[in-house]
Amino acid sequence: MNLSKVKTTLTQGQFTEFFLQFAKESTHFDEFLSLINLKQKSVTLFDFSVALISDLRVQGKLRLAETYSTSVESFKRFLKGDDILLQDIDGQLLAKYESYLISKKLTLNTTSFYMRNLRSIYNRAVEKGLIIQMNPFKRVYTGVDVTNKRALPISVIKDILDLKLERDTLIFARDLFIFSFYLRGISFVDIAYLTRDNLKGGYLVYRRRKTNQELSIKWEPCMQEIVNRYHLKGSKYLLPILNENSTDLRHQYLKMSHNVNRKLGQIGRVLNLPHPLTMYVARHSWASAAMNKRVPLAVISQAMGHDSEKTTKIYLSALDKSEIDEANNLLINALL
Repeated sequence: MNLSKVKTTLTQGQFTEFFLQFAKESTHFDEFLSLINLKQKSVTLFDFSVALISDLRVQGKLRLAETYSTSVESFKRFLKGDDILLQDIDGQLLAKYESYLISKKLTLNTTSFYMRNLRSIYNRAVEKGLIIQMNPFKRVYTGVDVTNKRALPISVIKDILDLKLERDTLIFARDLFIFSFYLRGISFVDIAYLTRDNLKGGYLVYRRRKTNQELSIKWEPCMQEIVNRYHLKGSKYLLPILNENSTDLRHQYLKMSHNVNRKLGQIGRVLNLPHPLTMYVARHSWASAAMNKRVPLAVISQAMGHDSEKTTKIYLSALDKSEIDEANNLLINALL
């Protein structure tokens, strides 16, 4: 598309329509900015988000693109579909948005999640010189509320394990949850991409897709039992979550993740759990159970692939892998 042919007589509505069409056809974020400068028009949040998200997808940053898209859609619902100029985003509007989110009974962390992503988009516009930094997010909550409400005690994990279920989809979801607990709270996406090549010398060795950190977990009989139950003959994947012939593995993983969490939610309601049961609860529960068994914090941190705390990092290099294996075996024995 030749930008020089864009007439400066376009109305704001026509410009927005042209901008969105350009977003679908272009693969370079700088071209969007050239279009903006050419028109010398104020840019709206939704227009800029379309450009930014499109560019992130081109870069292969699909997770970040989805995160931004989800947050913008939430803000769009708050605005009842009306767009807004980037320069008109101020503290008063964001305070109203925060109240709107709270009225939807969202957790503090979820509210902060949307705010942090909107702030990131806003700051990117500032970096590109599209608006002046006015710090509109300084009076809304953008922190992380440390909570362990999602953690379940070993006794409840046992109830989930022993629960008599008749539907195969519920049994599969339950087994994936237990499998995650066995593997020190491994995330669903990491489970999905596990292959036979990850099993080496009695250990499961894999890299977290979130951080690229390599983890090694002693392979126990209870883990193999679940794999034996579901592994499809001829498939390179340990569990039937992804189809290697699929052209869009990420979409397949997200769809399966949604379905599994939905089934876990049904199981949670059967057990009258106080909070929704999801795959992520297994991770919280493993950490909480390990702490209750007086496993050292440094061991827990390394076992789960956490390396952000300075104090923990000091101990990580001195830890023996067998100590982590012993900690995980301690929890599995407590469960079984």
